Amino acid sequence: MADVPRRHPPHGARLRSVGAGELKLGHRVVHGYRRAYRMAGQGPALVLIHGIGDSSATWAELIPDLARTHTVIAPDLLGHGASDKPRADYSVAAYANGVRDLLTALGIESATLVGHSLGGGVAMQFAYQFPERTERLILVSAGGVGREVNPVLRAVSLPGAHLLLSTLRLPGMRLQVGLFARLMKLLDTDLGQDAPELLTLVDALPDATSRSAFIRTLRAVVDWRGQAVTMLDRCYLTEGMPTMLMWGDRDSVVPVRHAHGAHEAMPGSRLEIFEGAGHFPFHTDPARFLALVEEFTRTTRPADWSREHWRDLLVEGRPGTAAGRPDDARNHAREREMREASERSAT
Repeated sequence: MADVPRRHPPHGARLRSVGAGELKLGHRVVHGYRRAYRMAGQGPALVLIHGIGDSSATWAELIPDLARTHTVIAPDLLGHGASDKPRADYSVAAYANGVRDLLTALGIESATLVGHSLGGGVAMQFAYQFPERTERLILVSAGGVGREVNPVLRAVSLPGAHLLLSTLRLPGMRLQVGLFARLMKLLDTDLGQDAPELLTLVDALPDATSRSAFIRTLRAVVDWRGQAVTMLDRCYLTEGMPTMLMWGDRDSVVPVRHAHGAHEAMPGSRLEIFEGAGHFPFHTDPARFLALVEEFTRTTRPADWSREHWRDLLVEGRPGTAAGRPDDARNHAREREMREASERSAT
């Protein structure tokens, strides 16, 4: 698919400013549950999907710049932020449905999806379930493209997680954990790059309801062995959909090798590595992140989905196999990985 300019202000045009009022949380009740979201700007729709335990606040400082040329929608996923936290389905498939329904309620028919961590998995699932509504994918340190994940998240998926998270709220514990995080930073470990950001996620779980929603979400995608859901076996379906991956090379939550695996599995995808960044590259280098998103959305056409093309991709199947049989030793290994991945698929 050729790259062409699209809906970008001409050189020298005055970009629209964003008022502070637009950045405040709005609310919409969908299926009886209150959903919080931030919405600002005008132009092509850009949906920002946060990671587990996080909220739309993670994008707050980026939204004003993005909203100069886009209609930006940043939801608080169900169970997160200011959205309701019911005892509900917190799978990536359910989250994709929730994003679709919120966008429909807001009058947004199609959009470019930007997903971070769990939000990257949700964005990929959205593109799989609703390709006709997906213009582009921008995946930032995305989950769902490999088994490995930080051991702390594996531990929190185990029985007793409620007690563990409650303990972290006890007086003095936050100080001790903070000291450990600073030590990891001083030792220049990868975990030290992400520890301050991860601690803010713990602070965002002030009560039992929040902690319960967090654990239900985590257990939907992670178990004691690692990530339990993958999109690797269906990544070939992104052919013809502009896709960009962004990753920090010191990500302690989802290793950067996952980026290279996803890049290989997604035909025509683009990979951008943030040197020295951890799991939150858009916080580490927001200027580069903004420039990449603006350039990518400006120079690529939205995906032109058709039922016929989708059927052809499904019939042809994953590249590198013939009638289900790998044709060399490398593909034998790749096929074993894909078979394992298919056991962890969301659908």
